[in-house]
Amino acid sequence: MRSNSSWPHTSLSEILEIDLPILQAPMAGGATTAELVAAVSNAGAFGSLAAATLAPEKIAAEVARIRQLSDKPFGINLFVLEPPAADPQLLRAAQERLRPYYEELGMALPALPEKLCESVSAQIDAVLALQLALRPALVSFTFGIVKAAVVERLHAQGIKVMGTATNVAEAQAWQAVGADLICAQGAEAGGHRGTFIGDFEQSMLGLFALLPQVVDAVALPVVAAGAIMDGRGIAASLMLGAAGVQMGTAFLTADEAGIHPGWKRRIAAGPETATAVTRVFSGRPARAIVNGFVERMTAQADQLPAYPLQNALTGALRAAGFKAGNLEYVSMYAGQGGPLARALPAAQLLARLKTETDLLLGE
Repeated sequence: MRSNSSWPHTSLSEILEIDLPILQAPMAGGATTAELVAAVSNAGAFGSLAAATLAPEKIAAEVARIRQLSDKPFGINLFVLEPPAADPQLLRAAQERLRPYYEELGMALPALPEKLCESVSAQIDAVLALQLALRPALVSFTFGIVKAAVVERLHAQGIKVMGTATNVAEAQAWQAVGADLICAQGAEAGGHRGTFIGDFEQSMLGLFALLPQVVDAVALPVVAAGAIMDGRGIAASLMLGAAGVQMGTAFLTADEAGIHPGWKRRIAAGPETATAVTRVFSGRPARAIVNGFVERMTAQADQLPAYPLQNALTGALRAAGFKAGNLEYVSMYAGQGGPLARALPAAQLLARLKTETDLLLGE
């Protein structure tokens, strides 16, 4: 097994020029505010902006906001998606299934959305067009893989590339196109699954089964992701060969995270069985806290259109539930480590994580 040097000075901290090899996971839907990204980076770790659902001009605006708050390295995450082919009949049927839920919130069934998702090509162009002072240190990708030419374009601007892998074949594919880092996403992780090679179910590998196999299969630094909540998870990941960790749910309860207070409470309240992997919100498997919408829609999950179609159809419903404070209609993405979450400012959480890891690794 390849050595990644000692905590906290691993190959990841060297590549990204950070003090702590901890990446705050990019979590779409408003969780990763500019304040959270900046606070994490200012504390010596690595903040990440979830930009996959943002229009190109919005990406530029969010980056500018981050740069008002921090001059430290940070990253941007994008989804790799093929342009969706929308069958009008399929969309109407899927929309009709949602009618009772909209009516429960006192809403008429909205018109079919004109725009189903953002163009990843346009988003990449927007990132490359950023001024040098605004440029991210890293662009990470999930849901698929980009061509080597895209990686080369990012490298030409001094931007590193990280690809998400839920199995060994995906990690090797990212290495082949020239990525700098691999994020090994365990089945415990909250949010959407990154699987793009092979069967989704067969790629539901626990992190500590997946991680050492990916480490052995590629010659790139590997970042561990999935229910890492404290120093124990960080130390264990490093012992299994990771160069660092990516933590999402741990930061959802941070003061700077942009989710509803009730969502934060439900993360920490547990139990550890509170989440499930479901397609009902977006059409793509994602781990979320089970609520009324998940319970009632699961029987129809196999009939729902794939991402981004279902995601677009439920967008107004989720937004209305969030606005009304009715979380039974909200996609509360979270990992299996939720009961270990701590409600702290991001900088204080990172200080505790360093102390806990120092004690375990004898630093």
